Amino acid sequence: MDGSRDEGMVWRMSRGPGRTLFTDVRLFDELDSTNDWLLGEARRGAPEGLVVVTLHQRAGRGRLGRRWEAQPGSSLLMSALMRPVLAPGDLHLVTALAALAAVAACTEHGGVEVGIKWPNDLVVNDRKLGGILAEAEPSGPEGPPGSTIVVVGIGINVRWPGPAADEVGATFLEEAGRVEVDRDALLETLLDEMARRRPQLDDPVGRRALAADFAAHCTTIGREVRVVLPQETFTGRATGLTESGALRVVVAGSERTVTAGDVVHVR
Repeated sequence: MDGSRDEGMVWRMSRGPGRTLFTDVRLFDELDSTNDWLLGEARRGAPEGLVVVTLHQRAGRGRLGRRWEAQPGSSLLMSALMRPVLAPGDLHLVTALAALAAVAACTEHGGVEVGIKWPNDLVVNDRKLGGILAEAEPSGPEGPPGSTIVVVGIGINVRWPGPAADEVGATFLEEAGRVEVDRDALLETLLDEMARRRPQLDDPVGRRALAADFAAHCTTIGREVRVVLPQETFTGRATGLTESGALRVVVAGSERTVTAGDVVHVR
């Protein structure tokens, strides 16, 4: 990454051809959490398109408050700020946009087929390659009228300098594709794809296309799954997604809708 250094931070990374959004990229050697840092900047009025990248997170997290563990320098760890004008039921499409951009970038640089395990995991052959965590709150007067602050965090395992990844059900891009991956190039392509897809959030046709693309890449659809909720666990077949991004699961002939929870692919 090229740029000037200020207190351990590199900024204004070179951008891909034609990209006009996600061009202000801040790089830190270490942060507690890229999402937390960017949420703080958003509350102080940072514009849409600000991106933060770190080599190591001291307190990274995933869904349901879980910690995101990664050895320093082993992963692409980043968050991007968006301020879309969306109904609450459509906010899941920001996660879909980020996941699809990550799939495209990983496929290009790793040469592997990457899928999306509902709701937000990147997978290769059912092993976790990465994850998406989007957090939203009202935008305030500094954003467009009716907009929402959405900070979307993306973590991708690029290389694995610790114990065997398969021991924890994970994989990494260099292993899956058997190629050396340039993390900066991976980031550039990811941001290019996010910028290309960002206008889709702004109109009904684009939103339907995002939802359809997400469903087409979702490896959970058609699988037998075990759904773990706070008060119960059940098994059924995932048959599709609702318009709001929830998972449809048929259990003993009846359809149930899962909006949140742990989903395990049984087979």
